[in-house]
Amino acid sequence: MIVKIDRTALAQTRWYEYAIRFVFGGLVTALAGAIGKKWGPAVGGLFLAFPAILPASATLLEKHQRERKHRRGLAGEKRGIDAAGADAAGAAMGSVGLLVFAAICWRLLLRYPAAVVLAGAALAWALIGGTLWILRKRHFYCRPRG
Repeated sequence: MIVKIDRTALAQTRWYEYAIRFVFGGLVTALAGAIGKKWGPAVGGLFLAFPAILPASATLLEKHQRERKHRRGLAGEKRGIDAAGADAAGAAMGSVGLLVFAAICWRLLLRYPAAVVLAGAALAWALIGGTLWILRKRHFYCRPRG
């Protein structure tokens, strides 16, 4: 599967699908707030880092891929599952980058200017996430078959 930006997906998404993502994200955020109130902001922040819309977007992505293939007269179940899997894998890799971002901010924000630390942490996040994606692609797609 080739990962690319598809702007036509914005036109294919219905208003209620955005509402589902918004509601689910709000519920996860509210849950993180309740956890933070009960056990403190450090614990609540861990739950807030959960990609709130990932489950909703993965199911909607799978549905859209399946419908696109069905319109062409093809079975799209595998394609939809693969697309949702790639989305989840990307979110996981981005989360590793987010962990690096948080560690950099935690260690350096009190010692250096915030703009410099945030820019460096954002760059590290992008580099870690991108590197993991490239490594994943090479590992799964460039292995000799046999």
